[in-house]
Amino acid sequence: MAKQKPNMSPVKVTMPEQAAQVRRGNYDEVALGYSMDMAIEEATRCLHCKHQPCVGGCPVNVQIPDFIGHIVNGDFEGAYQTIIETNSLPAVCGRVCPQENQCELVCVRGIKGEPVGIGRLERFAADWHFANVDEMPAKPESNGHKVAVVGSGPAGLSCAGNLARLGYDVTVFESLHVAGGVLMYGIPEFRLPKSLVQTEIDQLKALGVKIVCDMVIGRVFSLDELLEEEGFEAVFIGSGAGLPSFMGIPGENLNQVYSANEFLTRVNLMQAWRWPESATPINIGKRVAVIGGGNVAMDAARSALRLGADQVTIIYRRSEEELPARQEEAQHAKEEGIEFLMLANPVEI
Repeated sequence: MAKQKPNMSPVKVTMPEQAAQVRRGNYDEVALGYSMDMAIEEATRCLHCKHQPCVGGCPVNVQIPDFIGHIVNGDFEGAYQTIIETNSLPAVCGRVCPQENQCELVCVRGIKGEPVGIGRLERFAADWHFANVDEMPAKPESNGHKVAVVGSGPAGLSCAGNLARLGYDVTVFESLHVAGGVLMYGIPEFRLPKSLVQTEIDQLKALGVKIVCDMVIGRVFSLDELLEEEGFEAVFIGSGAGLPSFMGIPGENLNQVYSANEFLTRVNLMQAWRWPESATPINIGKRVAVIGGGNVAMDAARSALRLGADQVTIIYRRSEEELPARQEEAQHAKEEGIEFLMLANPVEI
C-alpha cells in the first residue's frame, strides 16, 4: 500500500479531451486518457479508507484501494492484474461504467469535494497494460466442466471470463456476425473504440473462451438441446434487452423515423459513419430530433451531429436535473452544440 501523503485536492485531475469544435466533426475517442503523471496524481487522492465503501459500491467488488495503491507506486501492471481478478473488461468499464452511481457515489472524498476518479484510473491501468504488455493471459487448467453462454454483450463476456479463469470450458453463442453485443452495436466509436472491445475479447479467447457468431439460440439450438445433446452442464442467458420501445403516436412509421436500436446499429455495427467506404448508408437530413434523455439518446444525438446534421435537438419530458443520462455525456452533448428542449413530449411526428 502507498505510504505517500494523500493529495487533498477537492477536485479530480482533469481528463484531457478533444476540443468540442474538433470532435463534433470526427469519430475519434473524445476522452484521451490520463498520462502516467496524471494517473499518479489522481491516485494519491485516495485515502485508503479502512472500511473501503468503494469496493462495496462496485458491482463486481474490484479491490479499488489496492489497484489505486499500485498506481501510486508506479506499478501499473500490478494495478491491472488486481482489477482483472474480478473484472474481465477493465478497459470497457473504465470508459462506460456509471461509476458516479456506484463506486464513486460512496467515495469518502466525495463528501467535501469530488470523489476519486476511479473509472479514469481503471481505464488508465487497462490502457497501459494493452500498450505495454504483449503477453496474453495463460489458459487455466481445465476443471472438466462445460458451460454455454448465450449472448456476447458485457454480461455474457464477463460471465465467460470469470468461468474461464476457474477452469470451465466456455462457449459463447452470439446471434450477430461479430461478438460484443451492445459494446459493438450500441455505443459509438467516439465513446468506446471497437478495436479496444476486440482487444478485450481477444484476452478472453486466450483464456480458452470459444465464441460462435451467427448462432441464434432458440432457432439453431434450443436450450434443451444445448444441455441434453451438446454436452453443456449449464447455460447462462445474457441475450440483452434489444427490442425498441415506441411511443405509440402518429407518424412513427414515416421515413427517416428510427428507433435508437436501428439507428445506432446502422451507425456503429454496420459503420454507416464511414459511408461510402462502408456499405451501409443512413439518411438523417439536416434537422434531427431525438426523443429521450438517457445515454442512448445522447449517443444518437451526438452521432447524428457527426453524420452531418446542422441542428440536433434532444426532447425530454422531464427537467434537466432529472436527465437519466450520465452528467458527463449530457455535458459533452451541450459542448458540441446539441440543443435541449425540456419538459416537452411529442404527441405526433
